[in-house]
Amino acid sequence: MGRTSDAGEKILTAARSLIELRGYSALGVAEICKAAGVPKGSFYYFYESKEALALAVIDEQWAGQRRTWTRILGADAEPLERLRLLFEETEAAQRAGQHDCGTVAGCLFGNLTLEMSNQTEAVRARLQEIFEAQVEMVGAVLDEAAEREEIAAADTRAAARAVVAQLEGRVMFAKLYNDTQWLGPLWANCLALLGANAAQQAAAGA
Repeated sequence: MGRTSDAGEKILTAARSLIELRGYSALGVAEICKAAGVPKGSFYYFYESKEALALAVIDEQWAGQRRTWTRILGADAEPLERLRLLFEETEAAQRAGQHDCGTVAGCLFGNLTLEMSNQTEAVRARLQEIFEAQVEMVGAVLDEAAEREEIAAADTRAAARAVVAQLEGRVMFAKLYNDTQWLGPLWANCLALLGANAAQQAAAGA
């Protein structure tokens, strides 16, 4: 039973690595199983289709990312400091990935959105749910910042959506140019977008 469970984990891990490196569409079940070191017949014991495996990869990635976002955004630091730390964590993760693989991997969710959102409704819907959850998490922090009059955003949910979009866009450019320096201006740009007060702008060097 342990070996069977291990095979499922190996398939999931191999699929995640391959999707991050090459995308989803070009992968076949045989290639995934070969990378996982398991028989091809094992695949359908765990996943009814390649799409089901993609959803499992997305869910695993989000579970890890959500823990990270919750830890940072739910900390005791001041609201905008928490948001800044989230950006720093994102940049550090992209730098680490580039160091390990030689290329900036980008965001798995953003990559799959561009590749698959018009191909499979199940994946599109799952990715929508994830981005909406991100917006809610950032929006809760912006609510606190607005109460403290640190930002001028009248609609914090709209502002949160813009922040998430900017973060995603900057990560996409870092992947496109294989250069994490694209993430450098993120914080100052975010403060300007939020209409942060002068003290916050000065602290960011804007």
